[in-house]
Amino acid sequence: MSTPLIQSKVKALRWLRVLHKWMGVPLIIFFFIIGITSILLAWKKKVDLLPPTQKSEFLGQGEWISPAMMISIAELEMERLGESKEVDRIDIRPDKGIAKVTFKNHFKEVQVDGFSGEILSVDIRHSDWIEKVHDGSIIDFYTSGDEGAKLTYSTLVSLGLILLAISGFYLWYYPKLIRRLKS
Repeated sequence: MSTPLIQSKVKALRWLRVLHKWMGVPLIIFFFIIGITSILLAWKKKVDLLPPTQKSEFLGQGEWISPAMMISIAELEMERLGESKEVDRIDIRPDKGIAKVTFKNHFKEVQVDGFSGEILSVDIRHSDWIEKVHDGSIIDFYTSGDEGAKLTYSTLVSLGLILLAISGFYLWYYPKLIRRLKS
């Protein structure tokens, strides 16, 4: 029986319990946020967090309008609605004959018919703001615009999860080791 070894493991176990508790308590809020948003993002198409993708009536009939024209149509619609018209990206769906235009300063999406230029849908992309909550960039979205908050949030939560996993393993393993050393 190695008493100094047992005492060192008991001391480490006490220290790990304190560390595990004081890291886990504040981080639990962020783990809940990440967990809930992960579920929502995994199910986003099943629970209508994305506007349903429309389909052109003119699919396969004629020529596509240019992406620049699609963007202009979407920008005019945002201007009409009093929203920022700064485009973030355009997602062209050849199989549906449409383009989805999203914007940098809000979460609306405009679906434009790729053949006629008709606006098929204007709706909020809930999955976009949920994703920003999930990765912490929602703070950057409403403040500075850089990725400082996202990087800080992701790094701290990830390191916390790693340390909780390691300390949790030892909180499970050390009592078994101490019992084995005592016998």
